[in-house]
Amino acid sequence: MSAIFPKWTNRLPLMIICGLLLTGSAVIAGVWYYFTPEYTRAGYQPVQPVAFSHNIHAGQLGMDCRYCHTGVEKSWFSNIPASSTCMNCHNQVLKDDPKLALVRESAASGKPIPWVQIHRVPDFVYFNHSVHVNRGVSCVECHGRIDQMDEVYHAKSFSMSFCLECHRNPAAKLRPLEKITDLGWKQPSVEAQHAFGTQALEHWKVESLQNCSACHR
Repeated sequence: MSAIFPKWTNRLPLMIICGLLLTGSAVIAGVWYYFTPEYTRAGYQPVQPVAFSHNIHAGQLGMDCRYCHTGVEKSWFSNIPASSTCMNCHNQVLKDDPKLALVRESAASGKPIPWVQIHRVPDFVYFNHSVHVNRGVSCVECHGRIDQMDEVYHAKSFSMSFCLECHRNPAAKLRPLEKITDLGWKQPSVEAQHAFGTQALEHWKVESLQNCSACHR
C-alpha cells in the first residue's frame, strides 16, 4: 500500500525553489551593499615596505604634498614618487639609516619599491585628481589629515553617497588654490566659507555634476 501525503506537499518543490531564490537574493543584496568601498576600505591600513611618516614629512617639516605627488595637478591619478625623489634629501639626511636601505637599493637599481596602494575607487568609477585640485578641492576632503598620520590609512568612505554629498554642495568644500595642500586650514567662519565658495563656483565654473555619466563612463 503506497503512502499518502498531504496535498500541501505537492507544492513543496516550488516552496523550496522560492525559498532558495529569496535567500540567494538576500545574500547577493547584502554582499552588494556591505562589500562596497564604504564598508570595506575605510580604516584600511596596510603595512608598507618602508616606514614613511607623513606626520614627519608633511606635518613637522611642512613639505608640500606636490613635492612627491607631482602629477596631482595635471593627471587623473596621484603618482607615487620615484626613489630618486626620496634620495634628493636622504643622500644627506639619514643617508646610512638601515630603515632606508630599500630606498637606497631602489634608487641605485631602478627597481621601484613595492608600495601597497591604499586609496582606490572601483574600476567602474572615473575620478580625475587634477579637475578637483585645480578647482579648490583640498586633499583633506578625501584623504583626511594625512599630515598627521605616521602610517597612512583609508580615512574616509569612497561610497557614492560620499561623493554626491560634495557634488550637491561644492561651495562648502572649495578653498583658495594656495591652501590646497594646507590640510589644517579652514575659513574663519561658516559665512566666510559660503561667500568664498559661492564666488569660486562662478569664477572657476565648477560643475557640480550629479548625473550617472559624470563618474560612470
